[in-house]
Amino acid sequence: MKSPVLSRLRGFVTIVVRSKQEKQIEIFINELAKRNIEVWDLRPLTNGNMELNIQLADFFSLRPLLKGTGCRLHVKRRYGMPFMLERLWRRKWFILGFAMFIAVIFSLTSLVWSVQVKGNEKIVTEDVLNAARQEGIYPFQWIFRLKAQDKLSAELTRKLPGTSWVGVSRTGTVITIQIVEANVPKEQELHNPQDLVSKADAVVTHIYAEKGLPQVRKNDRVKKGQVLISGLQGGQAVVSKGEVKGIVWHEYNIEVPLVHKQKVYTGESKQRGFLYFGKTAVQLSGYGKLGYEQSQTLVELDPLSWRDIKLPIGWMTEKVYETTEIELKRSQENAKKEGIVRAQRDIVAKYGVNSAILEQKILHEKTDNGKVYMKVLFEVEQDIAEELPIVQDQGE
Repeated sequence: MKSPVLSRLRGFVTIVVRSKQEKQIEIFINELAKRNIEVWDLRPLTNGNMELNIQLADFFSLRPLLKGTGCRLHVKRRYGMPFMLERLWRRKWFILGFAMFIAVIFSLTSLVWSVQVKGNEKIVTEDVLNAARQEGIYPFQWIFRLKAQDKLSAELTRKLPGTSWVGVSRTGTVITIQIVEANVPKEQELHNPQDLVSKADAVVTHIYAEKGLPQVRKNDRVKKGQVLISGLQGGQAVVSKGEVKGIVWHEYNIEVPLVHKQKVYTGESKQRGFLYFGKTAVQLSGYGKLGYEQSQTLVELDPLSWRDIKLPIGWMTEKVYETTEIELKRSQENAKKEGIVRAQRDIVAKYGVNSAILEQKILHEKTDNGKVYMKVLFEVEQDIAEELPIVQDQGE
């Protein structure tokens, strides 16, 4: 027989009927049928007993039948809403405390916790915060008491001289005040007269003098510190400007191991679950020792949200992956290529992305103690000009 409709809502129990004589159990089952008491999932047990399900309302009327047939019963399991409500009632203080906690969290998310000021360079942040306080923007203010953002923006723009626009935005419990200061003509910066000199020994490949007098030409060989563009022009000292490129030689000593270690995943992983409140987390699943000598942990946060507000409470998952180190072997040729690539990256990092490696030459190469050693000469076209102030005689 199938379970009655709404049996889980009304509640039912699984009972085991036992008796010294099997015939008495049959009589008990027949008496249930005569009294229209619904039972289902009858299962005879190996010891002669009978297991069955019965609704909670009918369970309390079984005592006369048990007494009349000489049977006894044992409640094996309980199901349904009444038992769930009973368990909840036993934990009513915990549930009440949790409900109060959620209410407090929702209350806290209705407050302004922080006011940030961005974009101000000349206007003092404290002046902006004072003007915002006059408009009701300050920590621990109720969010619903704030004016519309366009009205706040207009009032702050009016109260803060030197601003062309003030924007007010809210992200969760944080108010951000974005300042756009009015453009004021900048005073022209004063520059001392200067030369452009070479920062390295080089062969000039390109020279362009925007201001000043060129002292070298293309294909000239120059020394470090030699003047490229002079700031003395027509008897006057000027701020020389321009661009000078040249070929410079850089020598690198490179060593690359033929065997290197690399961290990889083994495929084994474990997962731990936490309920977090702000910066506090309580572990609820995944107990036990990891047993991994090496591992890597990835953390995923799934916060509760209300509308567009992410609450400081939610579920945190830690996925711990077992790792190990393996040794990878390089061929001598691959080791040479990797070492040269490293040196090329270093050249670009030191001398700029506009540098161009024209040629490279291996001067010396050997393999010893599991490493490849090389001495490599790089021919690089790069910017070779740097500024050098002109010291003028005070008596002139």
